[in-house]
Formats: sequence, C-alpha cells, structure tokens
Amino acid sequence: MESLEYQVHPKERLYFGIRLVVSILIYFLLISMLLEATRMPDLIVIIIYVAIFGLYILFNHGILIGYLKGNAIRINQNQFPEIYAVVEECSKKLGLEKIPTVYLVQAGGLLNAYATRFFGRNYVVLYSDILETAFEEGNKAIEFIIAHELGHIKRKHMTKNLLLFPSAFIPFLAKAYSRACEYTCDQIGLAFSPAGAISGLLVLAAGKQLYKKVNTPEYLLSANEERGFWKWFAEIVSTHPNLPKRIQQMSKTPFQTIAVGYAQPFGG
Repeated sequence: MESLEYQVHPKERLYFGIRLVVSILIYFLLISMLLEATRMPDLIVIIIYVAIFGLYILFNHGILIGYLKGNAIRINQNQFPEIYAVVEECSKKLGLEKIPTVYLVQAGGLLNAYATRFFGRNYVVLYSDILETAFEEGNKAIEFIIAHELGHIKRKHMTKNLLLFPSAFIPFLAKAYSRACEYTCDQIGLAFSPAGAISGLLVLAAGKQLYKKVNTPEYLLSANEERGFWKWFAEIVSTHPNLPKRIQQMSKTPFQTIAVGYAQPFGG
C-alpha cells in the first residue's frame, strides 16, 4: 500500500525543541533537590508528593479508559465496518505498528473526536454526531477527522507530552506546541482526504447539517476582519488554532513534506 506523504509544521519542531530543553533543565533541578535533601524526612515528603501527583494523573486517565471500555461502542470489522475500514486504511498508510482501538460515544450533540494513549495502547474516540454525518452524507469529512486523530498517534504527541510534562508549567509554551501539532495533523488529514479537509473543519464550526451551507470565503473574510486583544488572547491560551486559520493554512504548502517510512524530522 502506498505510504502517506504529509507536511510537518515547522513550529512543531521548534516548540518541541524548546520544551525538551526546558523539561531537561527542570528534571535536572528536581534531581538536584532530591540529592540535596540530606534529611530523610524531607526526602520522604518530596517522594510522597511526587507519587500522589503521579497516581492522581494515572487514576484519572484510567477512569476515562475504563468508562470507554464499559460504556462506549467499540468500532471493528463487525461494528460500523465502513468506519473501521477507514481507520485500517489510514493506519496502514501512516505505517502504524498496530491499528488503534476505536470507540464511539454519545456526547450530547458535541462534534468532536480525540486520540489518547494508556499503558502503551493507543485509542481514538469518535463522538456519535460526527459519525452521523458520514452515514447521512457519505462525504469525506469523516476520513479527514479520523486521519487527523491518527496523525497524533503517528507523531507520538501523547508520549511526547508526557515526557515534556515539566515544561507545561511555562506559560503559553505547551499550548503553542499543541497548536502547532494540530496544524501538522490537519496536514495529515489533508493528505489522506483532500476532498474532506475543509468540510471536516466546517463540521466542527457549524454542525453536521449547517456546514454544507457555510459560505467559506465569507467565513474566512469575516474572521480576518475580527481583530482585538481578546481574540488573540483566547487563541494563545487554547490548545487549538482558530478554525479559520486552520482552513487557510491547509491551502498553503510552506512546510517540509515527508513520506512515511523515510527519515523523520526532529521531534518525529
């Protein structure tokens, strides 16, 4: 099967490098503090706090996975096989070692999807209203959304965020890295489903029915005319770029194009 070529946003590599340096420095500082904690009570207190924090994150994520396993519908060859075929094809084109476990959940009308990782296993969660679009319209938007989420797995974004966790406390840095990762995953979705890229984002903006009626040039023009501090600030504290900017970005080709199976750029 032909491998998938996609474009990596340059700021993903840039912010990854900055976060890596910052995280190493913080790890070094923490190790130094432990070595200097010559009094056993101080050392025990530090270890206890670190362990409690680690267990809190572990249990919260574990509860999420447990909820999915207990309540969500697992998509496979016998359950929504049309959707599973898309996941399977895209996974193979991206060169993933294993096809991720995919779940369908009902989320009260929310239009969303996300990828996550737990104990070495990758998961993709699709909200039901997203899939309704596929069955009602048979369009390519769902292919774009699925490829976007698989892109996070291909780029190992979840693993990197875990390793780079100390740098998350630096204001705006982790969010800037996340936005750059979203741009890259948009490019992966675009490479897999060019016909579904714009509609895949418009579905998130206008819903599963009204997105078909959106005047895209007018939407982008209106968004460009809206300026101000709060619009800017709302984006820099967000994990995702503004939707009009994501749509505009996909019409450009300024990034390094790479092919799965060949040498990956720094941070890959």
